[in-house]
Amino acid sequence: MTSYLIGLVGSGIGPSASPALHEREADELGLRYVYRLLDLDVLRRPVADVVAAARATGFDGLNVTHPAKQAVLPHLDELSPEAAALGAVNTVVFDGGRAIGHNTDATGFACSLTRGLPDVRMDDVVLLGAGGAGAAVAHALLSLGTGRLTIHDVDGERSAKLVDALRRRFGAGRAQTGDLEAVQRADGLVHATPTGMAAHPGSPVPMELLRPELWVADIVYRPLETALLAGARARGCRVLHGGGMVVLQAAESFRLFTGVEPDPARMLRHFDTLEGKAARAA
Repeated sequence: MTSYLIGLVGSGIGPSASPALHEREADELGLRYVYRLLDLDVLRRPVADVVAAARATGFDGLNVTHPAKQAVLPHLDELSPEAAALGAVNTVVFDGGRAIGHNTDATGFACSLTRGLPDVRMDDVVLLGAGGAGAAVAHALLSLGTGRLTIHDVDGERSAKLVDALRRRFGAGRAQTGDLEAVQRADGLVHATPTGMAAHPGSPVPMELLRPELWVADIVYRPLETALLAGARARGCRVLHGGGMVVLQAAESFRLFTGVEPDPARMLRHFDTLEGKAARAA
């Protein structure tokens, strides 16, 4: 039986659904698959050391999450075209001693959005967060046809850098920096920061900025019903939780690690089982 050893690198990743999602799909496909958490807070080692140790000890690949999606870049040998364009990596494949970085977040978010909110207006969208996940979401939104994307991040230099990269890829007029007030005129709002996670409670947006015509998507999935989504739902907004993105990016990562095609629909059903009723509240 073919076997794989995979890890997840990030901070505060104890609640991650990735081990269960990957290992269950491997079981369905008859693969021996071990998925380990490599929590930077627990290991107290920098990303460089964790990647080097995983490479030396025979890991086949790594998933990478907050806060390491950009920090991992200097420690890789090669980037896929998508990862290079995004400037962020969430999947590392070890191949013949080389560490190759990929990004499956953009396609994961795009598929989740078109599946969960298939008919929403996307002429004017606000994105909160310009880190690794935010970069992937930004590329996904513009690829799906967003006309004007306004990006807000507490680090103004980071948001400006992302806007510059987006303009080079998609044209000068489609991305800009802005503040939270842009939410008041937008069709949609996407949240791509850690705020709302169990370790970072709260909402990144004052509820008075939300109105029923606005749709709201959150990439956080633990908990699925973040403070932002709960508030948006109460104000009449259509909402999308982060569960679809985490499953669909995991499916693509699984394919990169194994060369075997997973069944995304089956993985979504498994996620529903793991999360219960909350997973079905789009």
